[in-house]
Amino acid sequence: MDLVRLLCAIFLPPLGVFLQVGFGVDFWINILLTLFGYIPGIIHAVWIILKK
Repeated sequence: MDLVRLLCAIFLPPLGVFLQVGFGVDFWINILLTLFGYIPGIIHAVWIILKK
């Protein structure tokens, strides 16, 4: 399942975070980071997925 989340995190970072934590604070932070830049969103999403 982590592989699916990581692939989602690469192609659509908020989806990867949502699959990991749901509609939490990390999800909304990832939305903002993805809007500011795609790469920061990916980094944050991968970090959230690997952290938990």
